[in-house]
Amino acid sequence: MHIPDGLLSTPVWIATDGVSVAALGYSLKRVNKRLDPVKVPLMAVMAAFVFAAQMINIPIPGLPKVSGHPLGGLLTAVLLGPLEATLVMAAVFVVQALLFQDGGIVVMGANILNMGLAATLGAYAVYACLRRLSASPFVQSAAVFVAAWFSVFLGATLTATELWLSGTVPMSPAVLFGAMLTIHALIGIAEGVVTVAAVRVIAGSRPDLLSHLARPAPGGADTP
Repeated sequence: MHIPDGLLSTPVWIATDGVSVAALGYSLKRVNKRLDPVKVPLMAVMAAFVFAAQMINIPIPGLPKVSGHPLGGLLTAVLLGPLEATLVMAAVFVVQALLFQDGGIVVMGANILNMGLAATLGAYAVYACLRRLSASPFVQSAAVFVAAWFSVFLGATLTATELWLSGTVPMSPAVLFGAMLTIHALIGIAEGVVTVAAVRVIAGSRPDLLSHLARPAPGGADTP
């Protein structure tokens, strides 16, 4: 899903870079005011986990420079909080681009926007809404699964939209979106299963890592 340099038009990468800088600035300001020092080691652990998970690359037919892979954004948001997760994800993308040429430098803002901001925050919003429906373990697991799947699908949708708007890929919109979304819909299923399993293991072995999540009541407010 990482976009390399040269695939986005100048207006698109300027716009996405600007949005990402503004959003990350907001996240950093908010997190600096409330960050628990105890979370810092966990942030490092999650950054390493996300980095490793995104090393799994699945080729996308017709898009040789773009691949599909898991994200890890929802799990990071559940453990750390949504704004903290955006900073962790952004840090991972910066390292990937600068040291491993995984994703472009100029278009880094687009990759951060697609996978680190929109996908992470969007997925957490879905999770927060669904988990209010019931406190039953099934509904809680379903909320995690659906939100994790949505994170991958949303990131892929935004990536395909930016490629289409840039006009740099010699594919019709139907073929472009079909290729991107089909692969990532399947990747999203795997991401959902792994995220559910991870959350259940953490809830059983280290429930303190999830203590910031108030036990939901139908119609109740969720902890941000």
